Amino acid sequence: MKRDEEMHRKRYLEWKRRYKNRIPEITKENSDIILRYISDMEYGLNVSNKSKKGGRGYAHLYSLQQRMILLAKRFEKLYETTDITKLDERVLHDYFTKIRNGDIKKDDGKPYLDPANIVKTVKAFWHWWIKINRKQDIKIYDITQDLDTSKQKPKWVYLTEKDIRKLYDQSIYYYKALIMFLFDTGVRAPSELTNIKVSDFYNDFKEVEVRDEVSKTFGRRIKLMISSEIIKNFIEFEKLGPSDFVFNRRPSTMNQYLQRLAKKVLGEEKSEAGRRYSEISMYDFRHCSCCYWLPRYKSESALKYRFGWKKSDKIHYYSELLGMCDTITEEDMLIDTTMTEMQKKLIKTERQKEVFTERIEILEQQMKAISQLIKETRFIKNIPNTQQ
Repeated sequence: MKRDEEMHRKRYLEWKRRYKNRIPEITKENSDIILRYISDMEYGLNVSNKSKKGGRGYAHLYSLQQRMILLAKRFEKLYETTDITKLDERVLHDYFTKIRNGDIKKDDGKPYLDPANIVKTVKAFWHWWIKINRKQDIKIYDITQDLDTSKQKPKWVYLTEKDIRKLYDQSIYYYKALIMFLFDTGVRAPSELTNIKVSDFYNDFKEVEVRDEVSKTFGRRIKLMISSEIIKNFIEFEKLGPSDFVFNRRPSTMNQYLQRLAKKVLGEEKSEAGRRYSEISMYDFRHCSCCYWLPRYKSESALKYRFGWKKSDKIHYYSELLGMCDTITEEDMLIDTTMTEMQKKLIKTERQKEVFTERIEILEQQMKAISQLIKETRFIKNIPNTQQ
């Protein structure tokens, strides 16, 4: 079980216990349908045929109820819709158009960065509603089919190696280890990071294993090429045992420290990836790590393994090719036609060499024969004439 899974379980079950009969601040119709929907998702009932089977996790369930309640409140207030199953297609499109245009904002007054996530929530709910009605031979029109599901690539904080070193030099000991470990490994933070135990390190802290049960995709063993000694010394200094988690502070606390540090060291300017340095989070180090390792890995599949990716498009998504440069050389140009011509010339030269070698051997044999004739001629001349 993941480190934070028990916390999510308790939080969801407490919400379920408190509001098992009625969710406050929304109509009874909306309360009943949301409770039924969340219950089905908990047990994996009536999920879309395109979605994975099985019950949803506690973190997902808790987040889902929050999103559904917020949607119910919004439709009640803005469109006087007391039952979200009676939503009109035009009302739905009007709502999301206003979100994308910035007319409807979040509760904190900030615009929605990625409305596609809300669209995804509504589509999932409506497809569930279609499915449970289909079982009763009731046909429900899909009012979500024309919603815009396009995603906007979120901005992030890009750090160069020099920036990383500045943050490292100005940070306290705990965060020195955190910064270099995140930059070196590129692990997902906080999900994978906070579940790393001392027992997950191997080969004298030169390798770390991201266990399969804590990874979003698959488990993997990563070589520590930058942070090995730092992590080893940190664990010894903290006197951590094999079963101890290495980074045990709350993710929000770690992010807040990094933001204060980045503001102090790097300022309020925007990084090349669009976000201000002062808005940095632990997850930005995964992007920066990808930028660092991309030109250093010779194999794309090996790079994907290190970061736990199954698809190659993640490489560009995370790096945006920042920090890359043109590394082609004259030797790299010796391919295809040029190399073929060189090979032909080399073969021709080898054949000429063989011919020359054969000719030399023939000449040597001829020289030996001539030399032998000369010796024989001299010998004959020196023989006395007995007839005189």
